[in-house]
Amino acid sequence: MSTSPLHPHYLHYSELPASLRWLYSSVLCVLGLGYLFAMVYLFHTYAGKDGDPSSLSYQDIVIAYSGSGKDSRLESALRGAMSAMLPKDEQKSIVGWVQGGAEKAAFEKDVRPILDKRCMSCHDGSNPHLPNLNGFDNVKKVTEKDQGAEVFTLVRVSHIHLFGLTFIFFLMGIVFSHAYVRPVWLKCLVMVAPFAAVVIDILSWYFTKLWHPFAWVVMGGGALYGASFGFMWFVSMWQMWIGKTPAAVAQRAQGAAVSVG
Repeated sequence: MSTSPLHPHYLHYSELPASLRWLYSSVLCVLGLGYLFAMVYLFHTYAGKDGDPSSLSYQDIVIAYSGSGKDSRLESALRGAMSAMLPKDEQKSIVGWVQGGAEKAAFEKDVRPILDKRCMSCHDGSNPHLPNLNGFDNVKKVTEKDQGAEVFTLVRVSHIHLFGLTFIFFLMGIVFSHAYVRPVWLKCLVMVAPFAAVVIDILSWYFTKLWHPFAWVVMGGGALYGASFGFMWFVSMWQMWIGKTPAAVAQRAQGAAVSVG
């Protein structure tokens, strides 16, 4: 391991006032909880697009961004992520309507009552991230052949992710900058990696529409910034409250005390 000297402006958690450590800990706890909820939402959104809702697979990612190439978006959702939201007989009614030509008269009679009862609480058009199922014209759009997420939808989600994740990892980086990690290049790599991973992940959304194997890059990018988040979180909390003060930090503190004395 590297024994590079401490930077004169570096402060370990043990050298920070208690108020700042409590502030950092509060930020980490809320961000950690938010990340857990994000993982649940991610799984709920993408798992099951390949027909198996028990896991998030490579094929789920391909279908999400490039489309199934077979079923409509509505059918894919009913067989995947939304399969638990409707009874089987109601699912069959909607799928049968889609496969029968998606005519307006049949929609008003057989499909609209089901959607009003089961789906309008989320798909009434108020959430821009969810398909609008309010009315025949809106539902007709999701009965067309599944081509995956539209480019404009990806652009909208991209800028939200870029701004949001940059801010999150900026906060994580500030907190983690007080951790004692050697060699120093490893610490720098952990801090920079999530920013690179976010860019790679988001660009891969678009490339997956052109070449399906980029779905592996999407999964790898997400795993990389997840691993970086977890490493920075646990190291920071451990060194703040549980671990012993590193020897190099303790020696510096002793040297400062001697010089003052």
